[in-house]
Amino acid sequence: MESEWDPLDEPLSPPRFSSVFERDRHVAYMEMMYQLLPSPYETQEVNRLTLAYFVISGLHLLSVLDRVDKEAVASWVLSLQAHPTNRAELNDGKFYGFHGSRTSQFPPDNNGVLGHNNSHLASTYCALAILKIVGYDFSTIDSKTILTSMRNLQQPDGSFMPIRTGAETDLRFVYCAAAICFMLEDWRGMDKEKAKEYIINCQSYDGGFGLIPGSESHAVVTALTTHSGATYCAVASLRLMGVIGDDILSTSVAPSIIDVPLLLDWILQRQATDGGFQGRPNKDSDTCYAFWIGAVLHMLGCYKLIDEKALRRFLLTCQSEYGGFSKFSGSVFPGQVPDLYHSYYGLTAFSLLGESGMNPLCFELGIADLAATGLLI
Repeated sequence: MESEWDPLDEPLSPPRFSSVFERDRHVAYMEMMYQLLPSPYETQEVNRLTLAYFVISGLHLLSVLDRVDKEAVASWVLSLQAHPTNRAELNDGKFYGFHGSRTSQFPPDNNGVLGHNNSHLASTYCALAILKIVGYDFSTIDSKTILTSMRNLQQPDGSFMPIRTGAETDLRFVYCAAAICFMLEDWRGMDKEKAKEYIINCQSYDGGFGLIPGSESHAVVTALTTHSGATYCAVASLRLMGVIGDDILSTSVAPSIIDVPLLLDWILQRQATDGGFQGRPNKDSDTCYAFWIGAVLHMLGCYKLIDEKALRRFLLTCQSEYGGFSKFSGSVFPGQVPDLYHSYYGLTAFSLLGESGMNPLCFELGIADLAATGLLI
């Protein structure tokens, strides 16, 4: 007797992916995030300012910043800044930057003293980036307070703590400090020479950069590895500080303070056979590395050395039908859903690829070039 047909016995058909960049869907996804963050992001409440950075900057890259209430956004961001009660407090060891959210922003005591100041370097970078994007007048920002107190976070070896109560010190926060100084157009917030030496000491034997001296090269921002995120932070910081320029590969200029040929060899090896980029050897390709690696290659003037068509094909397999991007390719890991972090860096990756209808990216700051130069559109 013949067995009954069971649809579950049928082999699964391979997933189908769009062959084009679904701009309208990405706009809808980012607009949804602007209006209301889904419940899974509750655990990221303390990083609300960073999430806002991904949304506002993402909408700007998509050329739809008109969907944002710029004045309301600027007012909210400014409300998260920590302020000293007097100038003497600038030398009390605390950092008067921006809090990551209301959750970490405790009110002053009855005497007006801010006993629990949890402002953070990364939150301050995100705050200033958002203010740049919405066209806020930086001449009204008390940059002296931010920069003077930021020096309290720099360590004797040139690295930075992210918060005055202490934490890990590594290239991520050197980059945040450099970006803050660059955006405020004032380098009093750091000892550039010490920071430069720290960055140089983070270059690994294989050419990439680790988060701390002696660690493995890496392309993502995780601890104790050489990865693309650490490598991005190193190269972008040196660019922002004016230590390396556009002619870094020119044979007519003096040798660079970093080993550029070795760095280029390491970073070009990060493009995998599927066209995507991996953070370090033997790891899966991941959407965000298309930015961490791609931006470094642009800063080195070597982006054309990669297989751009293959990278684009990989990114399209990470593109969600609902808008946004997932971490991994849906062809390798079916059932992937988009998240805000990878969606933002997916957008930056397409900007680096020169996607039509997108604003070009400032490689060093990770925001649209128009915002970085103060020309808001």
